[in-house]
Amino acid sequence: MKNLLILFFFLTSAAFGQDLIPTSKGDIKITPILHGTLVLEYEGKTIYVDPYGGASLFSGQKSPDIVLITDIHGDHHNQETLDGLDLKNAIIVAPKAVAEKLPSGSSKSIQVINNGETETISGINISAIPMYNLPETDDSRHPKGRGNGYIVQLGNKKVYLSGDTEDIPEMRSLKGIDVAFVCMNLPYTMDINQAADAVSEFKPAIVYPYHYRGTEGLADVEEFKSIVNSKAPEVEVRLGNWYPQN
Repeated sequence: MKNLLILFFFLTSAAFGQDLIPTSKGDIKITPILHGTLVLEYEGKTIYVDPYGGASLFSGQKSPDIVLITDIHGDHHNQETLDGLDLKNAIIVAPKAVAEKLPSGSSKSIQVINNGETETISGINISAIPMYNLPETDDSRHPKGRGNGYIVQLGNKKVYLSGDTEDIPEMRSLKGIDVAFVCMNLPYTMDINQAADAVSEFKPAIVYPYHYRGTEGLADVEEFKSIVNSKAPEVEVRLGNWYPQN
């Protein structure tokens, strides 16, 4: 029986492309789901990030304790997916622009945090940082202050979730990031060269390219990895299975 359980865990992990990140208090389990959507598990807590793509994609995942939503667009705040999930014990963490769109009673509670704010939620320290397009214009797809990137403290590890951002100074100035999830899809965020250059400056220990489907298809994350390897070889680039249907 024990061997069967080990085999089941191995096959499930392989299907999802899960990773384990060691911390001072146990592992962080990272599960890519789709595009900018992932699941983080740590010390009995489960965090969903930007649930999108339908509730069926979360089959086999634990129900969330925290749901992080970065922005109002449908690949981040996807109400259809949220409606299909068990959120009765979940705290939804979101910027004001998203919180205003969430139906009341859809979760245990809603915690609004905006750029520059930090809150401890279910024992986990979560900071909201800017995510936006450059140049800053009135018709920007992602104006500064509307959406959140997040830094999540899990044990002694800092996990950065970029949300939809370009190569902004707030990202370049990050310090001490252990795991980074960085977007790269045109015309919505940035290209692989911008993303690689920014990563090479703030130097997370590990970076996952995610959210890399744009109007021209999937970004060349292998080339992103090659650029980072040449500019900042100390940064480990990990390529997850973010688009299982492709």
